[in-house]
Amino acid sequence: MRIMTAHGPAEVTLDEPGDPAFWLVLTHGSNGGVQAPDLLAVRAAALGLGGAVARVVQPFRLAGRRAPGSPVKQDEAWLEVIGALRDRIGGLPLVQGGRSNGARVACRTARAAGAAGVVALAFPLCPPRRPGVSRAGELRTAGTEVLVVNGDRDPFGIPDPADATQVTVLPGERHDLDRNPAAVGAAVEPWLRRWARIGAPA
Repeated sequence: MRIMTAHGPAEVTLDEPGDPAFWLVLTHGSNGGVQAPDLLAVRAAALGLGGAVARVVQPFRLAGRRAPGSPVKQDEAWLEVIGALRDRIGGLPLVQGGRSNGARVACRTARAAGAAGVVALAFPLCPPRRPGVSRAGELRTAGTEVLVVNGDRDPFGIPDPADATQVTVLPGERHDLDRNPAAVGAAVEPWLRRWARIGAPA
């Protein structure tokens, strides 16, 4: 489905079971798409727990741009997408997340979106060629619980455990988190399980 925002259309791919336990809304990095191996692994983990999953192609990528542009515009468009999905989500828990730049968007908008949690994959802690600049503040001010999954060889750095609710570091992984996507799903699954009805008493 396509959702019009003030900054162009976004495209949403839905996996929606009949009676979902929660909603997980995911997005891509600045130069990728929603078919990234780590995003698909997290999608599979959520579906296995009875969650509904929406994967969002942001307007800048749908327009063919590699650079995400203004964070303000990205965040505005993201919140418009969440607003358009709100009738489907209803009163169910909303978890939002993404990889790299998408993880930043998910953190910055979590409070306004009313998210119960954030999944931040390959959070880009330090901008390229600017090692003295940290984006840890985006994690700390998310206003909700944040799970970070990064590789131990990520050239953007690894957030400190104090920066998020949980920081999981996967050995041998770089920024793409594509060496062992199953390990990414396994890292996220226990954290998502709290919102699942599977195994809960009737």
